[in-house]
Amino acid sequence: MIDKNAVRQIVNEWLADKEYFLVDVEVSPNDKIVVEIDHADGVWINDCEDLSRYIEERLSRDEEDYELEVGSAGLGQPFKVAQQYVNCIGKPVEVLGADGKKTKGVLKSVDGNDFVVTVNEKVTVEGKKRPQKMDVDHAFQMDQVKYTKYIISFK
Repeated sequence: MIDKNAVRQIVNEWLADKEYFLVDVEVSPNDKIVVEIDHADGVWINDCEDLSRYIEERLSRDEEDYELEVGSAGLGQPFKVAQQYVNCIGKPVEVLGADGKKTKGVLKSVDGNDFVVTVNEKVTVEGKKRPQKMDVDHAFQMDQVKYTKYIISFK
């Protein structure tokens, strides 16, 4: 079986002088390799082809046959690495908390493992008869949520 860490090292060599970042490397028991990369401005197909060729030049099909798939992290897929959170600051996201509660709002900030989502919601204000719509910050930790993903809007 092909070593996942070896593939990860090869990918990191290719990424060294680029603004891309590694999202994930998966190697299945039948040697299907899936590499996901991302970039703040999106991923170009030519760069996926270049990375694929780079990996193929460094892995020997004579030693072990494999299937290779190189692509971008899916737009509507859950975030896997902190850089994806950073790239989505100011954009709409959906967070599924460990308690099963969904929160939809705008990703306000990221600091290490912590992130804040601003939600426009009704809040009871002292002295007012009816709840008022206000921006409320909700704090989360990346390792304490089931998922966070970018909300695609066609408006």
